[in-house]
Amino acid sequence: MSSDAEARLAELDRENRLLARKLARMDSNVRQMEEMQDATSKLLSGLTRELEEERAKSQALLLNILPPQIIERLEAGEEVIADRHAGVTVLFSDLVGFTERSSRLEPQVLVTELNALFSRFDSLCEASGVEKIKTIGDAYLAVGGLPGGREDHVAAVAELALAMLDVVRGTDWRIRIGLHAGPAVSGVIGTRKFVYDVWGDTVNVASRLESTSEPNRIHVSEPVAGALGEGFELESRGTVALKGKGETATFFLNGRA
Repeated sequence: MSSDAEARLAELDRENRLLARKLARMDSNVRQMEEMQDATSKLLSGLTRELEEERAKSQALLLNILPPQIIERLEAGEEVIADRHAGVTVLFSDLVGFTERSSRLEPQVLVTELNALFSRFDSLCEASGVEKIKTIGDAYLAVGGLPGGREDHVAAVAELALAMLDVVRGTDWRIRIGLHAGPAVSGVIGTRKFVYDVWGDTVNVASRLESTSEPNRIHVSEPVAGALGEGFELESRGTVALKGKGETATFFLNGRA
């Protein structure tokens, strides 16, 4: 073989080795890119999963504060939530002797007992299709007849009141409950620590029925008694002086007929 041919073969061999090294580097780079893509994909997948988990937690927290239909309206961009309801049934309850008893109990014991009691009330609200609105100290406010609840809201709230009374009778506490039916306004107030609340004379009358009730009794107005009819056992109390209303005919709800 001539010297020129040998030189050409040597040159081709060098070029082949150089090309092989370039191909090896390219293959290594491709593998690194694939590994990076895989890592990025796993990272994005993890971030997406964490985001969904946080979104679910946020949704669960919102559901503990607001009714589902209110959350939907807020998420849709509605800024002012305010509704007028022609007819709802309001339950207002209060624990008898709470102030005196709370001064004797250790704070942890008091909060534990209240939490256990009100958690039972919350479950009863959910089961009966009645919306728990809020607690104010030892007072508990719930409303039937809001959107998403039962149409027979007077009966639903009456059943809730009877069930709450059964729960309390199994404890050392006693309770007063007042029920009234009529129009009301509901809405969301505030931008921080916002709250869904209900206002109106119907709420006020329910509160006054509660405060003039007797321990472990359910004090109801004439509109509630009339709406319940023969399905429930009602006892006339005659007339009671309600603040701002004067002498008012009221009843005790004793149970199912």
